[in-house]
Amino acid sequence: MISVLIVDDHPIVHQGCRRILEDAGVDTVLDARDVASGYRMYRRHHPDVVIIDLAMQSKGLGGLALIRRIRSHNPRARILVFSMHSDPMIVVRALEAGATGYVIKDTSSEELVEAFEKVRVGTPHLSNALAMQVALVGTGVSRNPLRDLTPREMEVLALLAEGKPYSVIAHDLSVSYKTVVNLSSQLKQKLGAKTLPELIRTAVQLLSPPAQ
Repeated sequence: MISVLIVDDHPIVHQGCRRILEDAGVDTVLDARDVASGYRMYRRHHPDVVIIDLAMQSKGLGGLALIRRIRSHNPRARILVFSMHSDPMIVVRALEAGATGYVIKDTSSEELVEAFEKVRVGTPHLSNALAMQVALVGTGVSRNPLRDLTPREMEVLALLAEGKPYSVIAHDLSVSYKTVVNLSSQLKQKLGAKTLPELIRTAVQLLSPPAQ
């Protein structure tokens, strides 16, 4: 019996992945729509593979935190990221968090199944294009300003890129307004931004998916 848990807040993604994986012979397809329920579902069912989106509604790159929680609970967990983000620096963050594989949401159904099968047996998977970009980041050929950010700083940066004010970010992340102010100050220092508007522009440049 092969099982998978899909954690994504888009119903159409659940439907599409379910159809593709069931056609490929997966017996049980579970789904969750947010980080908290995704972790609960993982603890309850321990599926063979978890497919996780990184950017879920109102939580920035909350998928990174979920990957870390799952791997902390089970270091042998098999996790496949299924994301719209193709920025190699974000891919690196996901791999560092504990993802086994990473595919982009515009990939073919055949590659999704191939990635799933590889991850299920513990074999890392990146598309050829992503693998090359990640390799360049790893060798320092491509600058990686996100590498030194904490998971919480990444979440704040992602929400700033969405244009959200401090008060909304504090609510979304369940932290105080002052905490968001302090995190933003740390981000400005780490990313070389002098003002909040400059930090927001930097966040958009670093985290927005490239134009197709």
